[in-house]
Amino acid sequence: MNQPGSMMDRPLLVSAILEHGENQFGDQHIVSRETDGALHRYRFADMARRARQLANALKPLGLRPGSVVGSIAWNNHRHLEAYYAVSGSGMVIHTCNPRLHSEQLAYIINHAEDEVVLFDTTFAPLVRAVAPSCPRVRHWVALCDAQALAAMDLQGVGSVLAYEPLIAAEVDVFDWPECDEKIGAALCYTSGTTGHPKGVLYSHRALSLSAMSACMPGVLSISPQETVLPVVPMFHINAWCLPYAALIGGAKLVLPGPRLDAASLYELMETERVTVSAGVPTIWMGLIQYVEQNRLRFTTMRRTGVGGSAMPKALIAKFNDVFDVEVRHGWGMTETTAIATMSSLGTAEADLAPEERHALVAKQGKSVFGIELKLVDEQGLTLPRDGASQGELMVRGQWIVERYHKAERTALVDGWFPTGDIATIDPQGVVQIRDRSKDVIKSGGEWISSIDLENAAVAHPAVAMAAVIGVKHPKWDERPLLFIVRKPGQALDKPQILDFLAERVAKWWLPDDVLFVDSLPLGGTGKVQKNELRQRHGHVFDSD
Repeated sequence: MNQPGSMMDRPLLVSAILEHGENQFGDQHIVSRETDGALHRYRFADMARRARQLANALKPLGLRPGSVVGSIAWNNHRHLEAYYAVSGSGMVIHTCNPRLHSEQLAYIINHAEDEVVLFDTTFAPLVRAVAPSCPRVRHWVALCDAQALAAMDLQGVGSVLAYEPLIAAEVDVFDWPECDEKIGAALCYTSGTTGHPKGVLYSHRALSLSAMSACMPGVLSISPQETVLPVVPMFHINAWCLPYAALIGGAKLVLPGPRLDAASLYELMETERVTVSAGVPTIWMGLIQYVEQNRLRFTTMRRTGVGGSAMPKALIAKFNDVFDVEVRHGWGMTETTAIATMSSLGTAEADLAPEERHALVAKQGKSVFGIELKLVDEQGLTLPRDGASQGELMVRGQWIVERYHKAERTALVDGWFPTGDIATIDPQGVVQIRDRSKDVIKSGGEWISSIDLENAAVAHPAVAMAAVIGVKHPKWDERPLLFIVRKPGQALDKPQILDFLAERVAKWWLPDDVLFVDSLPLGGTGKVQKNELRQRHGHVFDSD
């Protein structure tokens, strides 16, 4: 007969993260870039005090446990306070992606049933555009003082309040309720590239476990010795839970606000002595170009977490070999509460030749504890972990979605979430994402990885960005079409890039055509919007 354990059973709550950060690391610093470019500085203890004031201010606004509070905001200190005050009060913080089309933004605000929406002054025009379509919102709260609010044009918007006088009227004493750890704490919607965005409601437990996982040495190693700058936005997947992880681990937190250009990021990294950062590959491509063009170096940066899309091996090599910055390449999605896998080299792997090391880091690494992975074929049969068999990646675990917000049916298949990613898993458990199932190019009965083609193209020294789509072909079903953005001042033509690729990929993988463009369409999370490319160029091979 099994004996019950004799341990306490305490809930994992967002408010507990806040209290831990305040009590154990109260003097640790938070530096925040404001919308006007100025830097705001205070301590964990100051942030916790203001979060309690905000928690007290929520009830008079007509909110109650379970209410949903939206935010349209950058990575800054007021947004951080809302993270803790709203969830800690037993409510749900709904982080809205301001890069969504206004119709999609109005849709998610209404679908989530936001009753109050917090917004940065930058987004006043956006609020003015969507407010008439959001009748359920009782109050719009500008994350600023009364003077800044008075200078904004918010004609046609209902009740508008200024954040600073709202919380200044409240005391800084608040008893956080002891909620069930499985209730909703934060809500994030997918980017909605096809159809309406779908909501994922994260529980306190999921956020806490994911944030604790990020602190692990083999993940991002968040500790009091580190200074963390999350470039990944707080409006998408909770900035990969780094705003929670910083308080758990006691790391200095640097929030970049709206200035995400390479020059501003570099300046912030240097002046605040940032050691760890995280973001999507497009951010790092721009940063490296800026650093190289200006002959700069990183003086304190030691590692960066990368996800959202695959990071080219050439960029990994440059970070590591030229700038001595370790790349931790991971995989996750809205439905996995951020990090599900991470590449972190062991002692034996660290001794490999540089080319072998970079190739290993270019993969998405191993699943973190709490996450399980498998591959299935088109019939749903489990595939071997041999590094060669490709199938759809399935995931389950402690912080994986079970169903989308307000959905009647589960999102799972036999207890596993189907990610839509095509991948391989080797005998050591290392995952390599080969493509999105919708992006795999099916040519003559064989698969071509758009990711591998893009990474090969970006390795050319004249290429800033590359994207590949499959285009319908009368003979081969689909053929690759390559889009190239040249680096400033660089010359490159179609024969040159095709000759370069011919040395790196199979002959039948070579794109049928190459289009040189000034820019690629990027979505709200920094990913290339391939659906737009397909809409514009999806019939270029019809006459072949």
